Amino acid sequence: MEDSVEYKLIRSSRKTIGIEVSPDGVIVRAPYRVPVYEIDEFILSKRAWIRKNIEKLRLREVEKDNIQKLSKEEIEELADRALKVIPERVKYYAPLVGVTYGRITIRNQRSRWGSCSAKGNLNFNCLLMLAPEGVVDAVVVHELCHRLEMNHSERFYENVFRVFPEYRKYDLWLKKFGSRLMKRMTG
Repeated sequence: MEDSVEYKLIRSSRKTIGIEVSPDGVIVRAPYRVPVYEIDEFILSKRAWIRKNIEKLRLREVEKDNIQKLSKEEIEELADRALKVIPERVKYYAPLVGVTYGRITIRNQRSRWGSCSAKGNLNFNCLLMLAPEGVVDAVVVHELCHRLEMNHSERFYENVFRVFPEYRKYDLWLKKFGSRLMKRMTG
């Protein structure tokens, strides 16, 4: 029957019926006391929501497959560009933060946008060159503020916002699109 939805049933001591749509299929969690016909009726009433979420998952999988990997040459070009751009941004923001810094290194990392060592050496990801300019500034200010606070405390963020009030906007951009950029790294 076209209206039916295939699902895996997990019984537990929970009080309500819950639906989870995952790449492995639809999982329904239900209390021991609820009869199967009630579960089926509940699933039927939620079929539009289930189908919508299955479609979202499929689209996400297709998008994942369609991410264009960067060639070695493209990564080198990004690193060269980052070597010109990022030290200038560091030089601009360091006095505003009120800190000095050590060596600046550009890397092609798969999981970090930047880092700051205890000695004040700064590392930045070349993929920042694919992000809006404000994102570069946000990461630079973030790492420079670690020269004042080697943590993510309230004081750390007070310093970040003092120097770069738009930080949240660009940090949210990275949270939303950053993983997509990271997936472009080859290998």
